[in-house]
Formats: sequence, C-alpha cells, structure tokens
Amino acid sequence: MTVPEIEASALPSDAYLLDVREQDEWVAGHAPEAVHIPMTQIQGRVDEVPSDRTVYVVCRVGGRSLQVAAWLNQLGRDAVNVGGGMQSWEFARRPMVSETGQQPFVA
Repeated sequence: MTVPEIEASALPSDAYLLDVREQDEWVAGHAPEAVHIPMTQIQGRVDEVPSDRTVYVVCRVGGRSLQVAAWLNQLGRDAVNVGGGMQSWEFARRPMVSETGQQPFVA
C-alpha cells in the first residue's frame, strides 16, 4: 500500500496533526496544535483519532509515522505521512513548543 505524503512546509494550517513519538521526544519539542498518541499506544487509542477528516501523522524522521499512517489507512481512515518528520518541521521553521519551558528542539 502506498501512503500519501506531504512536506512539513505544505501542511495546512487547520490540519489534524498526530504526533506518534515517545513521551521524551514530545516533551522536548512538538508542534503547538499536535495531538500526542505514541505509536506504542495507537492501537488501544485509535478511537481518539478522528475518522471524519484527514489525519497528518508525524514522528522524528518519518518512519514510525509512515507505519501508523499505513495502518490507519488500512482501517479506512484518511491518513497522510509528514515526510521527514519533526526534523523537516524544524528545518521548515514551523512553530514548536516544549513542555519544559526550555527552547524546543527535536529529540
């Protein structure tokens, strides 16, 4: 199955962004409007993911998000992988926040 992909710089401003990284990665830096469900928890929490709109999935570099997007698509959802992950997000100078009060970064 081919998974659609989008560059971080092209992500719509009203996108539902699902961050599937682990907690320590999330705490270090994430997109301000992202929803955090780690890849290891997605099967048990899939009902939290909207089924009525496109879900853009992001991780650190794009591997985990590709797997989650493929799985969501197999369930009949509309999921798109964010190519290059949060590293591309940071490179595109998209906004980021941290949970530590420190300068956000991609861990």
